[in-house]
Amino acid sequence: MNIQEFLSYLRNLDVKLWVDSVTTSTPEARLRCNAPKGTLTPDLRAELTQRKAEIIQFLFEENRLKEVRNTIKESLINICFLCGDRNLPLVISPTIDKVNLVIWAEKNQDLIQNNLLNYGAILFRNFNVSGVEEFEQFIKVTSQGELLDYTYRSTPRTQVSGKIYTSTEYPADQSIPLHNENAYSCVWPMKIGFFCVETAEQGGETPIADSRKVFQSLDSTIKDQFIQKKVMYVRNYGELDLSWQNVFQTTNKLEVENYCRQSGIEFEWSSNHLRTRQVCQAVAKHPSTKEMVWFNQAHLFHVSSFKPEIREALLSFYKEDELPRNAYYGDGSPIESSVLDEIREIYQQETVTFSWQEGDILLLDNMLAAHGRMPFVGKRKIVVGMAEPSKF
Repeated sequence: MNIQEFLSYLRNLDVKLWVDSVTTSTPEARLRCNAPKGTLTPDLRAELTQRKAEIIQFLFEENRLKEVRNTIKESLINICFLCGDRNLPLVISPTIDKVNLVIWAEKNQDLIQNNLLNYGAILFRNFNVSGVEEFEQFIKVTSQGELLDYTYRSTPRTQVSGKIYTSTEYPADQSIPLHNENAYSCVWPMKIGFFCVETAEQGGETPIADSRKVFQSLDSTIKDQFIQKKVMYVRNYGELDLSWQNVFQTTNKLEVENYCRQSGIEFEWSSNHLRTRQVCQAVAKHPSTKEMVWFNQAHLFHVSSFKPEIREALLSFYKEDELPRNAYYGDGSPIESSVLDEIREIYQQETVTFSWQEGDILLLDNMLAAHGRMPFVGKRKIVVGMAEPSKF
């Protein structure tokens, strides 16, 4: 056997070899060995002794090659923080022209995943992403499994291509509060990516916030209340909100009912009108980092999220349980306005805002980072892809 085959054979036996100092291959370098009991037969020990110098030289060259590869990888990109005093988002950008983001991401998945778990948000900038199809490929190579359909919808969106959708299609003069995608449900995507196709003339930023810091900053009394009771979401479909046909992506009532039963959603029909209730988590533990995060949309669903004049108009026409959407504690009791105001204030304190550049990709760990949208002027096109379903 040549040296490479011999070392491969030893590794298959779970024999670990290393050199005290792999910066030198001189005779003074000491070869170390760790092997399961009984693995090193007298013949193997003799061959190790005989080929010691050859093994040390090979390990030295192998390590030097790894260092060269790492240097090449690192030389292709620059990693920094966008905001000097905030570590959100992390920015990865190329140091040379024509770095293909999809190919680079496929070869550096560990780097991306580790940084995503550390910081919650990565902005990929100046990679000259060619379009929506390349963005979709990027989401695929940085995620496990297929991309997700936008199911059990909360906001109006249009399918762009494959499983890429427009971002929420609310009027340009409205802001969208910070939230974690699908946190009003017991099933959500772990990863969500945004691709800037066209920047607005003014505004249109996608603010983000660290969900761990939101959890840590909230008063313990508020957290305990939500942890104990959870959150109930009540939705009345149609008229002023999305139709049930749009939300469930079907015109078949039986399919809606089956989905609701499987998802723990209470439902009731009144002719063609549908009302649902679902109790979901208020906080969650991240499956990888084991950190606690604030993870619900009570502040967004609650009627107090509307401007006062709109709220008053709605309540003058509808009973509270007939509102398009509302949120309660999980036992059905009302959530205090003061509590929701404090939650919104904490989100505001933790908000980080940056301006989009065309071609930007923002990748979020959907549990670690919340996102929203600022009002804008002119055309704006941000598309979205989601992956890796998780559930409470």
